[in-house]
Amino acid sequence: MPSLLDPLKVANLKLRNRIVMAPMHFDKGTKDGQVTEELIDHYVDRASNLGLIIVEATTVSKTNRWNHFLSIDSDRFIPGLEILVKRVHDADTLIALQFIHFGGLAKKGVGLCNPIAPSSIRIPGAPETYTDNDIPKTMTLDDIENVINDFKEAARRAVSAGFDAVEIHGAHGMLLSQFLSPLTNKREDEYGGSLENRVRLSVRVVQSISRELGSYPILYRLGAEDMLSGGLTLDDGVRAAELIEEAGADVIDVSGGLVGHIHPENKGLGFFIPQATAVKKAVDVPVIGVGGIKTPEEADEIIRSGKVDLVAIGRAIITNPNWATDAVESLRI
Repeated sequence: MPSLLDPLKVANLKLRNRIVMAPMHFDKGTKDGQVTEELIDHYVDRASNLGLIIVEATTVSKTNRWNHFLSIDSDRFIPGLEILVKRVHDADTLIALQFIHFGGLAKKGVGLCNPIAPSSIRIPGAPETYTDNDIPKTMTLDDIENVINDFKEAARRAVSAGFDAVEIHGAHGMLLSQFLSPLTNKREDEYGGSLENRVRLSVRVVQSISRELGSYPILYRLGAEDMLSGGLTLDDGVRAAELIEEAGADVIDVSGGLVGHIHPENKGLGFFIPQATAVKKAVDVPVIGVGGIKTPEEADEIIRSGKVDLVAIGRAIITNPNWATDAVESLRI
């Protein structure tokens, strides 16, 4: 079995090891979504010896932009993102950009957010400050086509900025996971009902980017299980992963929970690794596992056990910017 420090080929990329910096929002962008020097420094400080950085959630739609989240809904954002990429590349590290659409989790009056969703119902986990005025509008078929185009155009801009890959956010109650979950998708058209229909938007987003950009690497962050009564089951999440892989995804980045990014019960080491392992058994592309992993030794054991192909490190790398360098030094002794 490979170790944490072994390289891995992902599409046309060669990662120098299996360590991924997980995408986390740091509230360091400008109010309207531009990159700042503080944000660039944040990533550069942690770039050395990483296999891949996935830059935090970046909005793709002008009508779904949230204050201080990065944006890529216009060409005017490309120059700032280009500087970020160059600085990370100077550390000889690959960098991907995560795309997000809040859908029904948007809140009117915050930034340019306009809440739209598969169905006009309150999203589980929406903040208590949300009012009836924030209940999302049911998306029309034209709305769906516009969202698909927004993701495709965002990918084009990411390529222009020099990113090595993109990641589509389909977890944690965001728009694509709202379509996937039976709790939030009550549609009766081709985007609702069966699992194949509920995953259709995710599949079409991946396909649109793949057709536009050819062999450019696409990661998909999948909420593989809602962990709520009546929600998406792990079996359905695994089947969704298979369909997303067929659509053209080169990596499945597995998380869980419709209402957030923390396991509601398991707070221990690798709390979403079981979901990732289930997905890995069903797909042929590399799988990223995540969840409360703190030390290089823990991450190395997860890789050596064959449970996943890559490990995403979140809070531990925020606390210790030298986490990846320490891992290289400690594991090679």
